[in-house]
Amino acid sequence: MRPRKRAEGQTPRIGVWAASTEKRLLGFAGYKAGMTTVSYIDDSTSPNAGNEIFGAVTVLEVPPMMVYGVRGMKYGQTLADELTTDEKILKILGNKPKAKNKLEPSSVSEIFVLAYAQSHKTGFGRKHPDKMMIAVGGKDMAEKLDYARSLVGKEIKASEVFKPGEYVDAVAITTGKGWQGAVKRHGIMTQRRKATGKVRHAGTLGAWHPGYVLYTVPHAGQMGYHKRTEMNKRVMKMVEPAAINPRGGFPHYGVVKNECILIKGSLNGPVKRLVRLRKAVRKSEVKAPDMRDISLQPKN
Repeated sequence: MRPRKRAEGQTPRIGVWAASTEKRLLGFAGYKAGMTTVSYIDDSTSPNAGNEIFGAVTVLEVPPMMVYGVRGMKYGQTLADELTTDEKILKILGNKPKAKNKLEPSSVSEIFVLAYAQSHKTGFGRKHPDKMMIAVGGKDMAEKLDYARSLVGKEIKASEVFKPGEYVDAVAITTGKGWQGAVKRHGIMTQRRKATGKVRHAGTLGAWHPGYVLYTVPHAGQMGYHKRTEMNKRVMKMVEPAAINPRGGFPHYGVVKNECILIKGSLNGPVKRLVRLRKAVRKSEVKAPDMRDISLQPKN
């Protein structure tokens, strides 16, 4: 996948949101705590359908997010922001109170809420809050704007946004591996010892014409720390900390203190990495799985 360059930051941006006529937020954010194993009844069309099976899930700690404003956009340009007047919230964000700009439903084409993840409620915390924009669903702009305004200054829980069995897209920054050679970075074969005197390099840089090296030729360079989006990840269950915390906490993360989302399969990034979830843009099925057990022995 490309581009293979370092991400600008650990809070990834989302450029495309799913269309929804339901009055709701279309995204949330959490922190990767680790992985564990669950058992559930297979409700797919596989040969194991109807049987109890085991599978790996990723544990995301999702502390409540604080909504501090509403943003109206038109054709990708910001028209105005309506920020909260709560001085405590503005002090956390480091923003100065601004004059309140009035948004009109007829003048905007997109409505977002301005929110930040409250990392200070986890066991590790962060120096700066992770601020982001989250799209709002609704029948029309007036309904979206009214709903967004009703959330300003309030905390939103993940259980109010997503349901068990719903499909989401996970956007995160992958684990960084620094500068790596072409063999590890692109998976090319090593050369035999008498080929060119070199082993871990590309055999050729391309054809004679065109007279330059194409960008597709394997080269050494940055590996990891890329922004990547994983599509159609299934929400298995929402659990409380007491039902998921292993003895001693998760390796390299600690004890989970907030509500958690169990996502089927693995997700990008190391532990403590911010993971943004959005309503799946390609799949709208919602079918709650029949969960049987959750292992309290985490995977390293």
